[in-house]
Amino acid sequence: MKAITIPRFGSADVLELSDVPVPALEANDIRFRVAGAGLNGADISQRQGHYPPPAGAPAWPGLEASGVVTEVGSAVTGIAVGDTVCALLPGGGYAEQVVVDAGLTLPVPAGVSVPDAAALPEAAATVWSNVFMLGGLKPGETLLVHGGTSGIGTMAVQLAIALGSRVIATAGSPGKVAFLERLGATGVNYRTDDFVDRVSAATGGRGADVILDMVGGDYLPRNIAALAVDGRIMCIANRSGAASSFQMGALMHKRGRIWATTIRARPIGERREIVASVREHVWPLVEARRVQPIIDSVFELADAAAAHERMESSAHIGKILLRVGRGAVTPD
Repeated sequence: MKAITIPRFGSADVLELSDVPVPALEANDIRFRVAGAGLNGADISQRQGHYPPPAGAPAWPGLEASGVVTEVGSAVTGIAVGDTVCALLPGGGYAEQVVVDAGLTLPVPAGVSVPDAAALPEAAATVWSNVFMLGGLKPGETLLVHGGTSGIGTMAVQLAIALGSRVIATAGSPGKVAFLERLGATGVNYRTDDFVDRVSAATGGRGADVILDMVGGDYLPRNIAALAVDGRIMCIANRSGAASSFQMGALMHKRGRIWATTIRARPIGERREIVASVREHVWPLVEARRVQPIIDSVFELADAAAAHERMESSAHIGKILLRVGRGAVTPD
């Protein structure tokens, strides 16, 4: 089958459309023909040599994909050939076929096209597990989201608002700030405004109860300054690449918590639990159209390098997808 491979580490132009072996199917797995695959920052890190796939995962990138089931393992129940699914993957989504543990799959929600469903699994799992399962965001509390117009950011904004929380979100241009405000968030242009001051003003000096941070670096001490008493800082990436330092006393004064997480390398049981919780709590909101995949752009699989360049430009709003094949493109 065809897949996008990384023959050497480097810039986007190292990506190649190559022939790779078709993954074997185990008893608890399903196989599906891919219609769409989502891009994530982790894919860029993998391409650069900073984020290798976990043991047993395909070498080619892709943490989420959607498509039509073509084969099910002997131990799988509740999923049949011909079903449309999307899945949280440890890797391998940039390909014509995917094999994945059945417990990491979700049905394509009603009203969402099969290719567009590829925008949902990673963002929904990341936001739900960090902001709600671990961070414990409650109705009436305030969430601060950095990178608010990213795929994860737009999911976090929508979910928190749908579940009754106030959202403050940062972005890097007036147009992006305006987009966040159309979603219902208080937008902050981090290039012209101090988000610590804006959070304080918006909350009457209380601060944010949960902060979702994918920037890292010098954002950590500023996040502590923006944190409410008993607040939680969820660190899911370090896109700045810089080291973080902070005063322990400042964190202690807030009785705050800093929690750094990843999903990809967690034990399979934990990832299944996250996906099951997403299906229970997030999927009804998607089907009610209170939360929707926000798609920035779609590229053909062979144009994965251009898709990576689009992501690295930071001009996008929402998810960037790869289209694989021509089937299964209409909403249910």
